[in-house]
Amino acid sequence: MKSEQFIIIGLVVAVLIGVVAVFVASGDPDGLESTALVVQDQKALFGETPEDAEIHEEEEGRFSYESPFPDYSMGEEGGKMGELAVIVLGTIIALILALAIGKVAMAKKS
Repeated sequence: MKSEQFIIIGLVVAVLIGVVAVFVASGDPDGLESTALVVQDQKALFGETPEDAEIHEEEEGRFSYESPFPDYSMGEEGGKMGELAVIVLGTIIALILALAIGKVAMAKKS
């Protein structure tokens, strides 16, 4: 199998997984968010996340950032189509970055 075919097949599989994930993913916080809530004593280790739980990231000396697409969406108005667009866009950007890093690494190796 040629490397181009392998990359295209991998991209198609990644996009399909992303598309399916939009419809089957849980609305509850993921493991990282859930752990942050436990560490901040806003959630018990087991059980439901309280409705008013909020992760506090604004602490002195800590890095913070604004995500271009928070929670993998384009906001309330984007709906599921916005989530699909963000997943596909993110997958393509990740592929481009991986290919660029691979080319740079191969160029330095030569």
